[in-house]
Amino acid sequence: MASSTGFCGSIWAKEEQEEQVAGVLDDCLCDINSIDNFNNYKIFPKMKKLQERDYFRYYKVNLKRPCPFWAEDGHCSIKDCHVEPCPESKIPVGIKAGHSNKYLKVANNTKELEDCEQANKLGAVNSTLSNQSKEAFIDWARYDDSQDHFCELDDERSPAAQYVDLLLNPERYTGYKGPSAWRVWNSIYEENCFKPRSVYRPLNPLAPSRGESFYTWLEGLCLEKRVFYKLISGLHASINLHLCANYLLEETWGKPSWGPNIREFKHHFDPVETKGEGPRRLKNLYFLYLIELRALSKVAPYFERSIVDLYTGNTEEDADTKTLLLSIFQDTKSFPMHFDEKSMFAGDKKGAKSLKEEFRLHFKNISHIMDCVGCDKCRLWGKLQTQGLGTALKILFSEKEIQKLPENSPSKGFQLTRQEIVALLNAFGRLSTSIRELQNFKVLLQHSR
Repeated sequence: MASSTGFCGSIWAKEEQEEQVAGVLDDCLCDINSIDNFNNYKIFPKMKKLQERDYFRYYKVNLKRPCPFWAEDGHCSIKDCHVEPCPESKIPVGIKAGHSNKYLKVANNTKELEDCEQANKLGAVNSTLSNQSKEAFIDWARYDDSQDHFCELDDERSPAAQYVDLLLNPERYTGYKGPSAWRVWNSIYEENCFKPRSVYRPLNPLAPSRGESFYTWLEGLCLEKRVFYKLISGLHASINLHLCANYLLEETWGKPSWGPNIREFKHHFDPVETKGEGPRRLKNLYFLYLIELRALSKVAPYFERSIVDLYTGNTEEDADTKTLLLSIFQDTKSFPMHFDEKSMFAGDKKGAKSLKEEFRLHFKNISHIMDCVGCDKCRLWGKLQTQGLGTALKILFSEKEIQKLPENSPSKGFQLTRQEIVALLNAFGRLSTSIRELQNFKVLLQHSR
């Protein structure tokens, strides 16, 4: 077990420092050092392997849906910040088939991976798919009977939806920033986090010198609304951390070099440069990690049933993938300090139901906002991580339905689509990576003194 002083105490050691990323998190009984050790040594290595498996590397997404809230500026003008789709002739026929048979198996091709176009520049989404996927994708679309969605699901049968190989499209710095990116996050915080306009977020230059403190307002909210804000802040922090860790350092002879950018990291998280906000953001990242970790532990029974098969067509790999996934679930269930979701929506039934619906609709609205992101690669990962969190929330508030799952037949009460499964595990994989990257930045900062 690591020292109780917390890792940020060694990075930003200042006597006057009030906010350190250490100790027990607010609104739950878990300390950060326990999360670090659990994630970095037990969860992260397995999640990395899982995300490389065929079942979890392909994500079907519609990157062409128009922004429903404001006139689009057009896609960003940054070099290659756009989708470079495969030619029509290269798209597997199975991608377009919206089949609702949940567990039907089809034959799978095992030909070598071949490129359809070179599209791995900054913001471009590489849509290259292997020939072996042509038949396997036919029955990957699964029907979901539940209506209790926390995010807007893309229509997998839409001609505009396409499979994307996530391994060919890593989340990293694309240069997407400025007014367009600011408007997306501002809309999320200002219009969807239960915040009155009279309360200004920290570091807002428009904030008056006097007025209600943001954190006084936040602490005065009910648990559910505090949790909502922390989830969004944690997601924002995690995304920024990914970009800091995979930053475009230089480009020589047309070949980019990616790696950690200490200056950018300090800009987002250093307590002095952010006037104390950086450590708060990182604490919210840990809080989000706990929420999604709890969801994985709760949904384990769904996947432990023999009827659930993570099908790609490669029988041996499919079995190995499920074994690895179940191993991860066992680890999540062994974590001793889970967030207690039963403390949420626990008031009178009518009020709790109304609040839950408000919570759900606010989050669903955020999933719509992701269609307003101007950079396609940023939109891809924003949609995936938002859908992953939405799926986690759906799981946490479906405990009774999950407990009633039949062993050998599909459930009418609770169901997950393949799109939700892929988003859930990849979103958690991103959080696991964020916490691992914090350890890397700790070492880099110590060496840069």
